This record gives sequence, C-alpha cells and structure tokens, in this order.
Amino acid sequence: MRTRVKICGFTKAEDAVAAAYFGVDAIGLVFYPPSPRNVSIEQAINIVEALPAFVSVVALFVDEKESQIRDVLSKVSIDCIQFHGNETAKTCRVYNKPYMKAIRMKEGMDVANIAAQYDDASALLLDAYHPGIKGGSGSQFDWDLIPDNCSLPVILAGGLQVNNARQAVQKVKPYALDVSSGVESAKGIKDVAKMAAFIQEIKEGDR
Repeated sequence: MRTRVKICGFTKAEDAVAAAYFGVDAIGLVFYPPSPRNVSIEQAINIVEALPAFVSVVALFVDEKESQIRDVLSKVSIDCIQFHGNETAKTCRVYNKPYMKAIRMKEGMDVANIAAQYDDASALLLDAYHPGIKGGSGSQFDWDLIPDNCSLPVILAGGLQVNNARQAVQKVKPYALDVSSGVESAKGIKDVAKMAAFIQEIKEGDR
C-alpha cells in the first residue's frame, strides 16, 4: 500500500502548487488565529484556486465556533475538516463533511477507545502532545504508543522531517504522514527542497 502524504500549514499559493507537483496527496490550511500558519479566508481562496487537479484540501480548526467554520466552508473549496482541539464526535458530525480527528498522544492514551467514539471519522491523526501548543510543535512522540490494529486509518504527525520519514513509514506503517514544520524554512514558509526530499523518502520507505 502506498503511504499518503499531507503537508500542512501553507500560507503561500506557490508553495502549495510546488507540493502538488512533487506528489502530495493533500494540503492543510490552518484556520486557527494563534498559529503562525493561520490563513485568512482570502489567502485560502488564493491557495486553493492555484492548485492543480487531484489534490485534497484539508481545513484545520481548533475548538472553533460553528459559525466561523461554516463561513469558511461556504467560501473555500474544502474536501475534509481536521479537528485539532477538544471537539466531541457530535460536534464533528454537524457539517456533513468528511473529517479527521487529531489526538495529542501521551502515556495512557486509549487510541482504540477514541477511534470507537469517532467511528465515522475518515482517519485519526496522531500528533505529539505539547502543553499549550495545538500542533505544529515539531516534537515527536513515542511511536510505540500506537496500537497495531486501529479501527480507523492512522495519519502520523509530530516531529516528522526528511531524516525520519522513511523510518516512520517502515515502523508505523500508517495510512499517511502529515508534516508541517519539518519542511519549512520559516514558520508558514515551505522549503521546496525539503518537501521534495520528504516525499521521496516516503516513496523509498514504501519499497
């Protein structure tokens, strides 16, 4: 099975287009004002309109108001929602849109139970736990915390970069890898060479 690739936190259309041509499966747009990768609706529209065909667009929200999420969905062509806060399964379902639920991993986390709660999710995104930071910390968690059999597809995030992407594919065997800070030259600015190398390492890991 081919490991899919999502690169998150785009703020510039040209970076997203470059990722598309390197073979990324999905791009992530962050709608979370405290994040240095936060984009306005206008920025998001410009990025999405620049993309070629066959690239999915994921909108990331963190405990956002329903009205704000619906405003984004009404104006930006979004394929999937990523809920990165403390949203309940009921909250995630009200938009009638494919969604993934992010889990910040730490000792004692019952991934199987969480997967059962969000049983209609498209995937569980497993990220590093960091107090006060909701993703994009660049920290890696202990991959041994991931159960061998999860009822939902697993997207691995947290501390991924070029030098551990292949290992992540071979050890965890996730449905997809999700990277943000690991392929940046600055927060929100993607490094073209790093994106190309990251995707190539995943292809090598799949062989």
